[in-house]
Amino acid sequence: MARPRKFVESDVVSSAGEVFAVHGLAAATLDDLVRATGLGKQSLYNAFGGKRELFLRALSEDRAEATRAVSEALGHDDASPLERIRGHMLTMAIEFSSSDRRVSLTTRALVESTGEEDPLSTVTKAGIDQLAGVYAQCLEHAREQGEIPADANVQSLAVYFVAITRGMELLGRAGVGRAVLTAVALDALRVLHGQAMPVPNRTPGSSLSS
Repeated sequence: MARPRKFVESDVVSSAGEVFAVHGLAAATLDDLVRATGLGKQSLYNAFGGKRELFLRALSEDRAEATRAVSEALGHDDASPLERIRGHMLTMAIEFSSSDRRVSLTTRALVESTGEEDPLSTVTKAGIDQLAGVYAQCLEHAREQGEIPADANVQSLAVYFVAITRGMELLGRAGVGRAVLTAVALDALRVLHGQAMPVPNRTPGSSLSS
């Protein structure tokens, strides 16, 4: 009798995550997953329970990595809270405008989520809550230090920044250029000071890809 093939689950989940990030849950096929992971269909079912379950597993890993990355970006004590958020947003503008960057599973799940009470929507919302919690902590520090108004709604602002960064990611994937994404990031920061966002003066023939 042949021995069952051994594999590292984390490697399989990572490879599957790459497939799902490119195609999404609905469009990714079992054949795509077999090619990417090197496992047979039955092995994938035996180990993970199916395509949807594997997607949720990969999504959970992506959520943890996204939360860790934002926590690191906003957790440095050598800059003020708003300086940390500004640096983070400008870094996102650069990263999201990269032509070879794939959309994260967290953002992909947001697009595919139906909003109904199903596992995908539940995991997706949990990911948004986690990210918002990281922003809220930094924004609370900003309020304590007087960088934003004392009556600022930290929780809604935190969700606002999650929405802005996820939107920037999708815009970057669609080909919107670094200059525009940088402007979006800077305009988002003006909200923290209660400043109105200026209407951009676009010249004839200007493009979002610039």
